[in-house]
Amino acid sequence: MILTRRSLLTLTSSFAALAATGVWAETTAPATAVTPATPAAAPPTIVDFTLGKADAKVKMVEYLSFTCPHCEHFHAEVFPKLKADYIDTGKVSIAYHEVYFDQYGLLGSMVARCGGEMRYFGITDMLYDKQRDWAAAADINGVVDELKKIARAAGMDDKTVDACLHDQPMAEALVAHYQSNIATDYPNDSFQGTPSFIINGAKYGNMSYEDLKKILDAELAK
Repeated sequence: MILTRRSLLTLTSSFAALAATGVWAETTAPATAVTPATPAAAPPTIVDFTLGKADAKVKMVEYLSFTCPHCEHFHAEVFPKLKADYIDTGKVSIAYHEVYFDQYGLLGSMVARCGGEMRYFGITDMLYDKQRDWAAAADINGVVDELKKIARAAGMDDKTVDACLHDQPMAEALVAHYQSNIATDYPNDSFQGTPSFIINGAKYGNMSYEDLKKILDAELAK
């Protein structure tokens, strides 16, 4: 089941539990302090990051989950060939649309995005390479510990990652963004799962590299 706004209540509780155990330190004003009212901040703007030339003839979208084993297999076995043969050669561009089946996947996304666009795709690769380590952790504290290892390997410090993982407005904006993507591309609850692909407007499910190659070559030949 895909993470809903109601499910974010569980995520919020998890954040609070982590803060209580010292994973994230929280500071509060004294009870006697008066905090002036401040205008509500605008929600963060979420973008879908893209690999490849902007003018590539074939536009590809991948709906992916960082905790999905089928996505991990696609990125280990199919994606390197896709990248070498089609993306790096300027024939295909691919946009990642993240899907959240659970709070662990959302936390993985927040770490990937924490590094900015320059680090996003490298961290994505690391999340899949190490999926069995972090996504299978016994509890959320273990997930955070493993995600921090990935972030450190990508050149980020713990303080930066803590701030990203504790960003509740960002979490809510990410969930709203993926819900909007799916509502647009897969109306009437037609989304089947990850990985799913949209290639020049046509929708496909998971597939081998051989089958993907046939579709891409047919589009390039048009």
